[in-house]
Amino acid sequence: MVKTNRIRAIIVEDEAPARDLIKAFLKSHENIELVDECADGFSGVKSINDNKPDLVFLDIQMPKLTGFELIELLDDIPEIIFTTAYDQYAIKAFELSAVDYLMKPFSKQRFDEAIEKVKARMLLKSETPARIKKLTEAAKEESVREIERLFVKTGSKIDVVNVPDIIRIEAFDDYVEIYTAEKKYVKKETMNYLEKNLPSSMFSRIHRSSIVNLNFIKKIERYGKESYLVILNDGSRVNVSKSRIKELKQQLGI
Repeated sequence: MVKTNRIRAIIVEDEAPARDLIKAFLKSHENIELVDECADGFSGVKSINDNKPDLVFLDIQMPKLTGFELIELLDDIPEIIFTTAYDQYAIKAFELSAVDYLMKPFSKQRFDEAIEKVKARMLLKSETPARIKKLTEAAKEESVREIERLFVKTGSKIDVVNVPDIIRIEAFDDYVEIYTAEKKYVKKETMNYLEKNLPSSMFSRIHRSSIVNLNFIKKIERYGKESYLVILNDGSRVNVSKSRIKELKQQLGI
């Protein structure tokens, strides 16, 4: 949390006119220092982690990396004001006490109101990071969609994993292990989120702790009276729970 009256801010927005508008509105706020501006989510992640700002103006819908995906990759989460042309997350954002949610095009008056909320929150030293994490999870749950890639942060490196390349996913405490032909990735994510958002035509959750890519299934073997194993092309063997075998066979058309 900021220790002086100075507020260090970063803009992450892919549209130059939108960045210019925020910079113009910031001129009347002398206690806010703009330390960087980023035109995409990847550079935004690096800048936020390196500069550790107090405040970020963050667009949600950006190419390559969305605002919500960016938040997942941050070491520490600052105060965040969302700036977006889409209203689908707005109600939940206010319900969860997000700092603010500016709908484009927004006025100078509306912008100033958001800044006052940031100042008030800093003064009260409220636990914004917890709220933002909660907001991110809620938005992800509300916006169920078929994802095409996953982002995995390891240190300062960000790997992009294309969904069709994933062979299987295994639950591991609060994380998941994602296996491709080239590498294993470890990501902080829930199996429930992945089950809902991975393409259902391609993936099946065959066990509470296992999701497999149907395209990599070599065969299904029975062992014991009512137990089954899935043999994948990479040689791995994954248990299928009794409650999932019927659904798996239907997905495979057998």
